[in-house]
Amino acid sequence: MTDAAASTTQSHATAPQPYSKARRWGTLAVLTASLLVITMDMTILNIAIPDLTEQLRPSADQVLWIVDVYSLVLAGLLVTCTALADRWGRKRMLLIGYTIFGGTSLLVLWATNAEAVIALRAFLGLGGAMIMPTTLSLIRVVFKDPRERTLALGIWAAASSLGAAVGPLIGGALLEQFSWQSAFLINVPLMVVALVAGIFVLPESKVANPGRIDPLGVILSLAGMTLFIWSVKEFGVGASLANPTAWAALLASLALLSWFAVRCLRSDAPLLDLRLFRSRPFSAGIIGALGSSFAMGSALLLLAQWMQLVDGATPVETGLRLFPAAIGGAISALLAPALARWTSPRAVLAGGIASAGVGMILIGVQPGTLSTLTVLIAITLVGVGTGALAIGSALIMSGSPEEKAGSAAALEETAYELGSVLGVAIRGSVAALWYRANFAGFVWPGTPDPAAVADAESSLGGAIAVAQKLGLPELAHEAGIAFTHSMQWTGIIGGGVLVAVAVTIFFLTPRGTSVSDAQH
Repeated sequence: MTDAAASTTQSHATAPQPYSKARRWGTLAVLTASLLVITMDMTILNIAIPDLTEQLRPSADQVLWIVDVYSLVLAGLLVTCTALADRWGRKRMLLIGYTIFGGTSLLVLWATNAEAVIALRAFLGLGGAMIMPTTLSLIRVVFKDPRERTLALGIWAAASSLGAAVGPLIGGALLEQFSWQSAFLINVPLMVVALVAGIFVLPESKVANPGRIDPLGVILSLAGMTLFIWSVKEFGVGASLANPTAWAALLASLALLSWFAVRCLRSDAPLLDLRLFRSRPFSAGIIGALGSSFAMGSALLLLAQWMQLVDGATPVETGLRLFPAAIGGAISALLAPALARWTSPRAVLAGGIASAGVGMILIGVQPGTLSTLTVLIAITLVGVGTGALAIGSALIMSGSPEEKAGSAAALEETAYELGSVLGVAIRGSVAALWYRANFAGFVWPGTPDPAAVADAESSLGGAIAVAQKLGLPELAHEAGIAFTHSMQWTGIIGGGVLVAVAVTIFFLTPRGTSVSDAQH
């Protein structure tokens, strides 16, 4: 490392000298392990939803909130938590995040209704907001060499995919023996280990002279993001744009977020540095994160429900069937840096996202009955696409100065979480509407109970519960067909979005862009 680069490092971080090789890779081990826990928790929830639905009987809207609220809170607080980490210390923020995530997971023992689960998921979102962007910013600070950093980001992305693989398997095994609460409790010992390891291994890092925190900016970002997501959900749930309350919330959110953006652009020490979007590679990486997470936001959730409730798979079998997606993602993430040097970052990123789009479209276009083989091929292609997003992270972090690592990480994670929330809210709502429309033609024997009809039309889980209670296997069969059709149509929509995102990234990223070109 040059003297000038070392001097820059000293001015921007608390460590006066570059970190040793052992410290760098030990830090990466702790960061990727904690990321593994978080992604594992998210996929465990997908497996646990049917069991949770059966025991707590949440409405379709409550199921969406159980899934959505984590990302909603996380996305709303990413900017604030990152700004605080830059000022107070990234290690300190991570350790607090580990504590909140583990402690909240333990509280599930006292959750006896859907409202309590939603509240717990919200607090998990707070812990996630402290952890997710801070891992990225620490990687940017600790790994000075661009090629080494790209490899580290590939390993970081592979850990995310492996967490997605291990989650369903562990979740399935737990649910075979225990209740849905075990999907939360598994986080407790893992976060304790991460907390202890973090205390001894992670270096502290702060930004020198970051400026005072902007309280008004904190309020604007949180309120604007929350109102925006709430309005989108209201439009989806109501199945109509004629919703004055939702329109008012949407317009208010756009006004608040616009105010926040102007405030950041005019500030010498912004809460979030939006000037990073002047870099085309940075913008391409953000578009990849936002578009891919939107298209795939509800895909695994719908597939997990389809495998268990329609195809008859056990939780463990469901985990095994989802395994190819995560393994494909892990392999793709590890190979992506070398492929990007051999070809180009834009080719690898755009090609990976396009392959995920093709996989999702395959589910939608298969004629006749949807087969398990088609689903396995599709989710493997989706996994390859998610692994290629490691190059998107490299474009984002390599295109950002070290002192802007926090803003870059916050923008990337906000893109991922916002896309996921929008994907679940919009595509999940569309799937629910399509399900109800396809299921509306079912002919009930005799005079059905209005409450039973409402439960059956609200969700697939509700229909199966009613079918078992009333002894109507034909009801479960028709509900399964309606759910499959709705999942296929949303797969086509998501696949089309991914292909469009891939084309945009390819033409937006300048020819000759390399992830080895970093700002120091």
